[in-house]
Amino acid sequence: MKNKIEDLRNHLFATLEALQDTEKPMEIDRARAIADVAKVIVDSAKVEVEFVKASSNAVGTGFLPQAGERARPALGSGKQ
Repeated sequence: MKNKIEDLRNHLFATLEALQDTEKPMEIDRARAIADVAKVIVDSAKVEVEFVKASSNAVGTGFLPQAGERARPALGSGKQ
């Protein structure tokens, strides 16, 4: 899967940084739209977790790391 929870986290932090840019801040409506979409993604991940818990043979989509799987380093951490 291309997009993972770490990617969502990076996008949200980039949005915070853009909102704080004193020279050219992100528009509030755009930031709110990003936050709204992120909430839907997080809510769907919660449903996925509950489904995997309830189904002994279910496998997740790969959005969230599986048990024993390490999360990828955050962008800009220099450890990719």
